[in-house]
Amino acid sequence: MSLSLSIVIPAYNEGARIGKSLGLVFAYLNEQAYESEVIVVDDGSTDDTSEVAEQSFVAAGRVRARLIRVEPNRGKGHAVCAGLLAAQAPVALFSDADLSTPITETPKLFELIRKGECDLVFGSRALDRSLIGVHQPWRREQGGRVVNLLVRVATGLPIWDTQCGFKAFRMDVCRPIVEAATIDRFGFDIELLYIAHLAGLRLREYPVRWDHNEGSKLSPLRDGLRMLREIFIIRRQARRGFYRRAIEAVRQLTQHGHTRAPILADNTPAPESDVPPELASAARRI
Repeated sequence: MSLSLSIVIPAYNEGARIGKSLGLVFAYLNEQAYESEVIVVDDGSTDDTSEVAEQSFVAAGRVRARLIRVEPNRGKGHAVCAGLLAAQAPVALFSDADLSTPITETPKLFELIRKGECDLVFGSRALDRSLIGVHQPWRREQGGRVVNLLVRVATGLPIWDTQCGFKAFRMDVCRPIVEAATIDRFGFDIELLYIAHLAGLRLREYPVRWDHNEGSKLSPLRDGLRMLREIFIIRRQARRGFYRRAIEAVRQLTQHGHTRAPILADNTPAPESDVPPELASAARRI
């Protein structure tokens, strides 16, 4: 049976929690009817992230698992893109190593692409804040809202949350976009979404469960300013035609009907979200 889903997990100094996270991911994926793989991308960690990840692979079951090491540290964006380009399944999803969005939310994104309804689906904390279990500190949360508003104004993207670390890609049409990405750090999500928007891909923002986890490496003010600088870089590159080749490649691909057809090549049914449809089951919540 061929692979249906690749899950990419970027990791930087995640030795303390990557083992538990991978255990939960493997347990979930082994319950599914489809075949899957997990790709951990160690982004130049200085701790034992790689060793813990490889030790965790013994619990992978029928899930294919592999590790990619990046040296030296390049940034989350570079790690995510490296994992996406290594993905062998038609649909690839990247998830933060802390599983702030539970892995049980996977069907919400995966199913929309498998049914041929979307090309890129991204989890959102902003569309339904009742799904947020543990909120960030008040100042951090308000800072995030301001940054998202500035992103909307600066890019024109009709998106309320670009930074949630839970996004899925239909790789046959999204690969040129990932290959063209240049932002290695926190603005990489915006660059991928911006190029996809310019190329006319079908984007969908979807509400997902989310919990704040302590240990975040982000600084709201410092990294917010960096992100704004990266947005201006993205816009400048777009004006200068830097993304033109990728956009043309995507448009050529989407002219063929098969690239918009449902992805059910392995004859397994598309997965369904837990009941109720908009929520993951509380009993299975990570």
